[in-house]
Amino acid sequence: MASKILVVDDDHNICELLKLYLENEGYTVYVAHDGQDAVKSFQSKSPELVLLDIMLPKMDGWQVCREIRKSSNVPIIMLTAKGETFDKVLGLELGADDYVTKPFDAKEVMARVKAVLRRTNDSTAVADESKKLVVYDNLEINIVNYELKVKGEVIDTPPKELELIYHFASNPNRVYTRDQLLDEVWGFDYYGDSRTVDVHVKRLREKLEGVSDKWSLKTVWGVGYKFETKD
Repeated sequence: MASKILVVDDDHNICELLKLYLENEGYTVYVAHDGQDAVKSFQSKSPELVLLDIMLPKMDGWQVCREIRKSSNVPIIMLTAKGETFDKVLGLELGADDYVTKPFDAKEVMARVKAVLRRTNDSTAVADESKKLVVYDNLEINIVNYELKVKGEVIDTPPKELELIYHFASNPNRVYTRDQLLDEVWGFDYYGDSRTVDVHVKRLREKLEGVSDKWSLKTVWGVGYKFETKD
C-alpha cells in the first residue's frame, strides 16, 4: 500500500512540483498551504511522512511540528529557505527527522523521503522483532512505546532525546563522535554545525544527573560522548 505524504507549503508551485514527483514515485499526496490546515489534514489523513515548510501563514512550521509531536512520531522533513544553523538545530530539537534547504532539487527531496521512510520501516520491523527494552540501575528505556523511566517514574522525553539515550545505553562504553551520532540516530549526513548533539546530551544530563553511580553519560574530550558503565 502506498505511503501517504502531507506536503505543507504556502507556495502553490512548490506544492505542485513535489506532488508531481511524489505521485510519480507511487505515493499518495495531500497538500496544505497554511499551518492550521496542515494540523487538520494531519489529523484527518494520518500520513506516514510530512514535508513541512517553516514560513507559513496562520501557524508557522515550528508550531505545526510541536502540534504533530504531541501525538505522533511520524517522520517530519522541514523545508526551509533559511540557512542559519539555529533554524536547523531548532527543527531537529523539536523532533524533525531531516531538513532540506531551499532552493532544493526535487530529486534530492525524493531521496530524503525514501531514506527517512526506509529507516522508519526498518526500525518498526526491528521493534516488532524484539522488545527493545534497555534496563540499568534506576533507568529503563523502552524504544517501542518511547518511554523513559528514571527511578521507576516516567520522564517526559522528546523522541530524539529518547532515541539518543537508547543508542548510548544499547552500546555501553562505546565512544561516539558527534558525526556518528547524527548519522546513526538522526540518520542523515548533517552538513555544518553538529551542536544539536550537544544540546540533546545536555538535556539528557539534566534528566539523568545523580540517578545512579553505576553508569553515567560521559564527555570524551576532543572525541564525543559515551554511556559509561561501572562493574
